[in-house]
Amino acid sequence: MPDKTSRFTCKGKQIHHFLWISTFSEYTVMPDSAIARIDDDAPLDKVCLFGCGFSTGYGAAINTAKVKPGSTCAIFGLGGVGLSVVIGCKAAGASRIIGIDINKDKFTKARDLGATECINPQDFKKPIQEVLVEMTGHGVDYSFEVIGRVDTMAAALASCHLSSGTCVMVGAPPLGSQISFDPMLLFTGRTWKGSFIGGWKTKDSIPKLVSGYMEKKFNPDVLITHTLPFDKINEGFELLHSGKSIRTILLY
Repeated sequence: MPDKTSRFTCKGKQIHHFLWISTFSEYTVMPDSAIARIDDDAPLDKVCLFGCGFSTGYGAAINTAKVKPGSTCAIFGLGGVGLSVVIGCKAAGASRIIGIDINKDKFTKARDLGATECINPQDFKKPIQEVLVEMTGHGVDYSFEVIGRVDTMAAALASCHLSSGTCVMVGAPPLGSQISFDPMLLFTGRTWKGSFIGGWKTKDSIPKLVSGYMEKKFNPDVLITHTLPFDKINEGFELLHSGKSIRTILLY
């Protein structure tokens, strides 16, 4: 917990909270800063996506990058968060949205949500950043790394426009990892940003996002591919790891 204590025990032994919320437990203790009051009528099996996934990707495009109408965007990783970036870029008016993933099964969903084209890095003999620069002429206006790999973070930065491109790191890198990149990529004018939970002030913004959902301003329901009872949680993780699931909802 924020005060360095744990409120959980199991068979007399202390165990720790996960990200202060521990929502895979039937009962939990949270700091008040992790709780937001939302619309009483909101369906919890749908708006749970606002806890992180949808709000993180959508906000990365809307809040962090501030994508402009008519711009070109590239999204590295087309999982639930990456697809939410696609939705955000489309909502912001981007004219060209390039989805990048090694799992081609995700391309149909990406196109349905607004991607104008999708590419698989394994289909090319040259680095993907060179492919994107050739496709766009000068590089993309905005790139988003939504995987959490240091090699793709550097590739996403290099795929940006030489003097005005913005790269946003959305995927969480492994703890303790280090990144190596050519400093000339920044020296020439590119901007590199990080985005945590989409740049939202969650206690204030989550209720507003849920209200927007209730008013049908956006529809993250399209990210839900499976719904399982809680006792099949391991099956949900297997679906995720195999690339067959975008978001699986667990019901108690």
